[in-house]
Parts: sequence; structure tokens; C-alpha cells
Amino acid sequence: MTEDRHPFADLGLHPAIVEVVKGVGYVEPTDIQREAIPVVLAGRDVLGMAQTGTGKTAAFTLPMVQRLSATPSRKAPRGLVVTPTRELAQQIRRAVTTYGAASSIESIVIHGGTRLGPEQEELAFGCDVLVATPGRLLDHLKRGNVDLSSVEVLILDEADRMLDMGFIDDVKTIVKATPDTRQTLLFSATMPNGVRWLAHELMRDPEEVRIGHEMPAEGIRQLLHPVDWSRKHELLLHLLGEWPDGQVLVFTRTRDTATYLADVLRTRAVSVVSLHGGKHQDQRDKALKRFREGTAKVLVATNVAARGLDIRGIRHVVNFDVPEDPRDYVHRVGRTARGDDTGDAVTLMASSDWVEIRAIERLLERNIERQFVPGFEPEVSPPSSEEETKVVRKPTALRRGIRRRK
Repeated sequence: MTEDRHPFADLGLHPAIVEVVKGVGYVEPTDIQREAIPVVLAGRDVLGMAQTGTGKTAAFTLPMVQRLSATPSRKAPRGLVVTPTRELAQQIRRAVTTYGAASSIESIVIHGGTRLGPEQEELAFGCDVLVATPGRLLDHLKRGNVDLSSVEVLILDEADRMLDMGFIDDVKTIVKATPDTRQTLLFSATMPNGVRWLAHELMRDPEEVRIGHEMPAEGIRQLLHPVDWSRKHELLLHLLGEWPDGQVLVFTRTRDTATYLADVLRTRAVSVVSLHGGKHQDQRDKALKRFREGTAKVLVATNVAARGLDIRGIRHVVNFDVPEDPRDYVHRVGRTARGDDTGDAVTLMASSDWVEIRAIERLLERNIERQFVPGFEPEVSPPSSEEETKVVRKPTALRRGIRRRK
């Protein structure tokens, strides 16, 4: 390698795209980029797995843009990216726009929460790359608004999450509308059996690129703070006072808990926004904009923010509610320590959270450090990792009559 040769050039990327990469500030490719990009450029189907925050989006977007840049058409899409959430779809579209700056690549993003009419007009105008959530894309397919017969590259991003959200039938219908000759790329941060089965059904002799394990990045310091369930919000307020620097992302299980908790923080003069599936798209966009720009210190969110939220500066992730699926824990805490950064992932642990905590620790294959916060020691301490306990239901009175909604 010559002294002035950029490391991304060694992956086979075109000089014009390498210049864009340099402009973005990338110096060295991540492991998933180093392993996947040459294979994708060679035309192989790829089954890729890597931890969150390791650059998977660039690993599939850069080679797709290079392939399509040779003959941009702006008619029927030749690149199709299917991803589970609106926020992730928007992030991928921004990446396509950035990496395709040196070419004539045009992209469109379609997802729920917006009117069909404007999307239909955009689709009629045409594009090279279409980024979509499964349900909305299927709506347009059924209405005849989009033609997928020219797709050359199909990317299924966060496939495990699409399976969890019940999108499997939609994905199969979408794939059937694309040519059999397509190149298929399937990326995920976790690789359960359902994803492997999907890959076997939809892909042709895929090259598996696996970086690390289904674990949080090494730069994340993980802690459990035992506390009575009724005092979780008090402990959260205390922790926010101890963290003057950086932004904080707080996860809840339900949209109603997210709204309630944001209201509680707001009454204590905390600059906070909330994000969940019950908000209109413009509300979600405004909340993320405030959080990205730093005018809101805290974002309280459900699992809609567990993937696709790539914001540098998140120093602390707090699991106010312990996730029911241990894989969601990996995705949640992966919102901090992006790239080479470091961050803290704190879980507020009541005695009734024990079953979920043990499931997470089994997935991680290690115990998470327990740390009692002075003044917030619980009346009933959660058991140690070696002890057994029976599940204690969370007091319904403390839910203030809140109905459980995802």
C-alpha cells in the first residue's frame, strides 16, 4: 500500500467513493466492512452478523452504491433495502445519499406514519435505490405503485427484528416480487435460527461474515442497580444529576410508560423528549432532531429506538424497564459506545426483574456487575446469580392504571 493510499481503496471501492469516505472522516474500515465489502463487490450473497455500532450500514451501502453508479437509471429501483423501523430506514437513506454524492444515484424512503400520496408521486418519478419498511412497501406493491422486477441488489437489514415484529410473510411476498437473479444481502446484529432458516430459503450459497458474538461492544460498561420497583423513577432522577455530561437514552417497555416517565422528568426541569410507536412521524422526527442537536438531554423511548439510532454523544443508556427479550438488551445498550467510543449501560433492577436479568446474563455468558446506589437500597434485594426466586408481579397500583401497550 502506498503512503497516500486510503485503506478503503484496498477493499476494491472506486476512487470517487473513496473520496466520499475520506470526506465523511472514515480512516480505517471496521471489521465487518473489511470482511464484507470485497465479498459484496464480488457479487456474492452475504449473510452478515456484527455487533451494533460496528458499521454494518456502510458495509452494504458502499458496495451497492458502487454497483449501481455504473448505470444509474432513476426508473424502477435496482437497489432495495428492507428494514424494520422508520428511524432505521431514514438513517439508511441518509447513508445512500451521502455515499452516492459522487454519482447520480437517486434514492427514496417509504415507511408508515406518512401519507401514501406523496410517496406514490415519488415512486412514479423513479429512483435507483428504494429504502422501505415491509408493511408500507407491501401496501405500494398491492396498489401497483412500485415495480421491483429490476432489483439487482436486495438488502434485508436487521432481519432478526423483522422476524420478531411479525414481518416474515411480508418479507417473503416482497422477495417474490424481485428477480431470482438478484444479489441478496442479509445483515443482523443477532443470528437466531429463524434468520438462518430465512437465509437458507432466500439466498444462494451465501458467504457468511460473522464478526464477534451476539454481545455488546467492549467499550460499554454494564451495571445493574438493584432498587425497589416503586423507586425506579427517583433513582433515575438521581443518576441524571450525577451525569452532567453527555446525553442519556432511557428505555421503557411500553409507550404509556415512556410518556409518563417523560412527564415526570419534565416536571423536574429535565430537558426531555419521548419516542414511541404512538407518535406521528413528524413528532418522532422533531424529538430525534432535538436529541441529535443536544437541545434535549434525555430521550425516553420504547424499543423503536433500540435499532437504527446512530447518535454520537450518547454517554449513558438506562434500562428503566428490563427488556423481555434478552436480544433487545444487546440492541438497546448498543446505542452507546458507537464506533470506538465508550459509554455506560445501566439497568434498574427490581426483584421482579430477576427472570429477565438471568436470561440476559445467559445470553451474555457472564454476570453483570451489581452496584447498590447509596440511599436507594431495595427493601427486598434481588438474589445473587446463584440463587433462585419466584417471580413477583409488579404492583399494578404503581402503574397508575396504565394499560400495557407496545
